[in-house]
Amino acid sequence: MAGVAVLAGLTVPLAVATPAAAQTGTFAYVANGASDSVSVIDTATNTVITTIPVGDGPGGAAVTPDGSRVYVANVGSDNVSVIDTATNTVITTVAVGDFPGGVAVTPDGSRVYVANGGSDNVSVIDTATNTVITTIPNGDGPLGVAVTPDGSRVYVINALSNSVSVIDTGTNTVTTTIPVAAGPRHLVVTPDGTRVYATNFASGRVSVIDTATNTVTTTIPVQSFPEGVAVTPDGTRVYVTNFFSSSVSVIDTATNTVIATVIVGARPVGAAATPDGTRVYVTISSSDHVSVIDTATNTVITTIPVGDSPNAVAIGTVPAEQIPTRLTLRLEKKGKHGKDALGAGGRSGLSLQARLTAEGQPLAGKPIDFTTDSISLCTDTTDSSGKATCKVPRKQDNDTCYTATFAGDDTYEPATATVCRKHGTSSQPPELEDSEGLSAIPGQALTPAART
Repeated sequence: MAGVAVLAGLTVPLAVATPAAAQTGTFAYVANGASDSVSVIDTATNTVITTIPVGDGPGGAAVTPDGSRVYVANVGSDNVSVIDTATNTVITTVAVGDFPGGVAVTPDGSRVYVANGGSDNVSVIDTATNTVITTIPNGDGPLGVAVTPDGSRVYVINALSNSVSVIDTGTNTVTTTIPVAAGPRHLVVTPDGTRVYATNFASGRVSVIDTATNTVTTTIPVQSFPEGVAVTPDGTRVYVTNFFSSSVSVIDTATNTVIATVIVGARPVGAAATPDGTRVYVTISSSDHVSVIDTATNTVITTIPVGDSPNAVAIGTVPAEQIPTRLTLRLEKKGKHGKDALGAGGRSGLSLQARLTAEGQPLAGKPIDFTTDSISLCTDTTDSSGKATCKVPRKQDNDTCYTATFAGDDTYEPATATVCRKHGTSSQPPELEDSEGLSAIPGQALTPAART
């Protein structure tokens, strides 16, 4: 059973880190149906960086929008393997229905919909617990599945009843069924959510569904036995794999006509577009490789060997691992003449001194937020020594705790630190004068009491 091509619009690219920092990466996850594995391709180098064992006969794959997980449907073992993209290991398996094929993730990443071709239903997985929370009766032989960009509906191919079911995600019930041409296989929703493109294996055509009316508005002739389908992130092109023609048809969505045909290799199955829309990755089942299409020229620019009988391919952007940080905070108490102003009840010259480091080195140019009782005091940017300063307003209660927060970014983990005054006196224990936090969640103050 062939896998579903994943909607490229569901993959959300993350912001690129600063040049000196580790970069995020975009990876293609290829389900190898005959070798029970997933090949991971680094799209920057077009090389396989690792191969992950999964269940029997993987036939569908989808990446969560944050790039942290890949869900792979195993046709032969009736379950879904959940891959952690940070370690490229299977962290759990989820039992679903018979012969699971298509997989799709909602845009918020909270749910995974799995089409079970042998039990005529769709399993809904809660990604927080990786458990099936409901099963939705569907048409005959559900295979391809895709979610609308707003997450309100799921479209499911019924391969044996020549139709497409529409599921309301609010109620997880089928609200309508749309007749399509013979032998439907896979489908995608355009990024604007207005149309669905469904391949019809037996009729050599692509059905175009208007999502406003849930009716087929036109069919587009392609080549022999169209199988997989992908849409570019800008919605202007749809790429259709033609299983028995060794080709990919390129459809212009403005005119719904084929504008190019790309020869890719014998028996192409799955297709997926990169988040930037510059390339389409196509699995070639007969020769165990992936063909990479340059969308600017619609030519194959390289081929990548993978496992046996590759079918589904999903592409996602995975964030680089963040570096732990350390934040320290001191309450400076010197008055105008260098004497302790707090011991005599004075309030002049009071300031907060924070220092941010990572792996023992100061971090410059990072914003530090200073607060007290959730009230913002000021924000300062760390200097070359990793230091940031905030002058405290004069009128503060005698019992006051101050917090410094680094919110973190693509490269560095967040951290907080808190320091407290006691009854306006300078006889505070030393630990209340200098507090530190290690990669804490912003807003969670690491008080000395919490650390001991």
